[in-house]
Amino acid sequence: MKGLRGVQLHLWITLLFALTAASFGIGIRNQSLRCIAAERRALLDFKKGLDDQDNLLSSWTSKEEDCCKWGGVGCDNTTGHVVMLDLRPRFIFDDFEKIPEFIGSLTELTYLNLSSNPISGIIPYQLGNLSKLLYLDLSGYEFLGSTITDNLDWLSRLSSLKLLKISGTNFTKATNWLQVIRSHPSLSVLHLDGCDFAEVDPSTLSRFNSSNSLAVLQLNLCFSLRPSTFPLLLNISSNLVDLDLSFNNLSSPIPDSFENMPALEHISFYQNRLEGGIPKSLGSLCNLKELDLGFNKLSEPLTVTVENLSGCAKDSLEILALGINRLNGSLPSFVPFSSLRELVLEYNRLSGHFKDNFGNFSKLTVLNLEGNRFSGPLPDLSRLSSLRKLFLGRNQLEGSFPVSIGKMSQLVVLDVSSNSLNGVISETHLFNLSNLRVLFISFNSLSFNLSSDWIPPFQLDYIEMSSCELGPQFPGWIRRKTNFSHQDISHSKISDAIPYWFWNLPSGLLFLNLSFNNISGNFPNLPSKFDHIPLIDLSSNQFYGPIPQFVSNSTVLDLSNNLFCGPLSFLCTKKDSLLEYIDLSNNLLSGSIPDCWMKYWWLTVINLENNNLSGIIPSSMGSLGLLMSLRLRNTSLYGELPQSLKHCTELKLLDLGENKLTGIIPPWNHSIVPQQFDRHGSPWKFASNNPVIVFLC
Repeated sequence: MKGLRGVQLHLWITLLFALTAASFGIGIRNQSLRCIAAERRALLDFKKGLDDQDNLLSSWTSKEEDCCKWGGVGCDNTTGHVVMLDLRPRFIFDDFEKIPEFIGSLTELTYLNLSSNPISGIIPYQLGNLSKLLYLDLSGYEFLGSTITDNLDWLSRLSSLKLLKISGTNFTKATNWLQVIRSHPSLSVLHLDGCDFAEVDPSTLSRFNSSNSLAVLQLNLCFSLRPSTFPLLLNISSNLVDLDLSFNNLSSPIPDSFENMPALEHISFYQNRLEGGIPKSLGSLCNLKELDLGFNKLSEPLTVTVENLSGCAKDSLEILALGINRLNGSLPSFVPFSSLRELVLEYNRLSGHFKDNFGNFSKLTVLNLEGNRFSGPLPDLSRLSSLRKLFLGRNQLEGSFPVSIGKMSQLVVLDVSSNSLNGVISETHLFNLSNLRVLFISFNSLSFNLSSDWIPPFQLDYIEMSSCELGPQFPGWIRRKTNFSHQDISHSKISDAIPYWFWNLPSGLLFLNLSFNNISGNFPNLPSKFDHIPLIDLSSNQFYGPIPQFVSNSTVLDLSNNLFCGPLSFLCTKKDSLLEYIDLSNNLLSGSIPDCWMKYWWLTVINLENNNLSGIIPSSMGSLGLLMSLRLRNTSLYGELPQSLKHCTELKLLDLGENKLTGIIPPWNHSIVPQQFDRHGSPWKFASNNPVIVFLC
């Protein structure tokens, strides 16, 4: 939902700069002109202050007299003045840590972009000399750096400025920050993200009119914003079109103060702590297209919310996002909201029978009611002819899976998981879903009755059918799903040999779960062709034979409770690994534990228990700095526990029971007193700041 605004804003900014460039003729220069000598010297002096080891400013050289040809520099084709500086990281690097004061001498600048650099220190007052500046971007990459401004006089002097982006800046000494913004004569787009602000005294604003130019205001991740400042921001500009106050932890009711903002089209107060309900003045915004109040603490009945929005906003509203709140009651009629395209009510406290309260909504493309308490049967929603995404998971819906779903030909995402649906799904239910890419149907009581030669009309990317009855034969229609990235058919009552064609896995695989079936067969050694590092769970089946080498290229690998045999040599075939979790317990694996664990930086869980292993615990396990659980029970190990395990400072569980180990338990913490092994004792728990539970018996 925020993506649409982002695209629109990006296009707006691009157009702004294109108009600026056209006005000054950037890129279409009189070849007889050269840049101004003083400006050239200033740029060269700036370069001298940097350690340009990678020659990122290689074009900035005294041999090239025309600085207008340098990378990141643009000039006026009439005067030769530098009017554009784009010093983002493609030209500059980590040594660019403060805004150079010389910038103030480039008084013809109209475009200045220093974004994504780790800038810190005080914003120089000389910046205010750039009275022709239209575009100024000082935003950091993920708020790297931390700038400070004692006052905003420099901003007041940028009288032509249209767009300003700043992040990670401390404005707490600039007590007039809101006055400066309201009184700025030309500022149209303002982004202040991750900044700290002083509390505003409302009486200081009385002699300042609201802005007539500001159209876009974004203040995200500004945790110092006071609730008392909230209503003042709603009176900042009578021409405001886009207001985004997301991620600020604002804790108050939403002020009923929108009557002075008639131009508003987009409002986002996502992820705050807003309480109560929606004020009626929001419903009077006749141009409102998007309202995102998700992830707050709104707690009124949804019927009241809809009633308060039923002014002229009901005719213009296209996106209504109220998910992850505490709204309650039944689902009211949305028929009057004739322009609605997206309705998001996920994870509230809504209840009652799920009824078709949408009429012939030809425009609705997204309906998200996930995580509520709706009950009763699924209604016929086929009249929603444009619906592309339907989320009904994690409710209390019951009854059969309606055949009418098959008429919703535009569906791309269908999620009815974690309900109490029952009955049989046949080809009739799915015959017209040619656009379907995501099917979440897990955790119901559904069974599939599809012929073995059925050709699905869709090509799924996400397949989640856990706890549905697909067996006893392995479902043949999956053979034609060649491009999936996620497949979960666990707990699906398959009792069959896995067909050879299944192992032609797609290169984009991210998640594969066949666990808790009765699938048998060999696990072939596939080529390591995956574009990503997948999660693989084949646990609790009847797979046999050696474990293939390619599975070490996983993030999570669970092959427990099978019949795998042979050595663990596959673990030593990669130079490095992103494996985080490995469970090979309850198999028939043999041989020693390989001594190559230094390649597994990210491992947190190892379970090799109940196998036919032998030998010693390798010392390289001590290199697993993130290891939290190590289970080696009943693996015929002997010898001493390696003292290198003391370097596993995150270890919480160590299970060594039913082995023949001797020696001393390493001191993971100075407060732990080393203890002798006792194969006949009970579980030990050592008192420390990070207790390690050790099972020895």
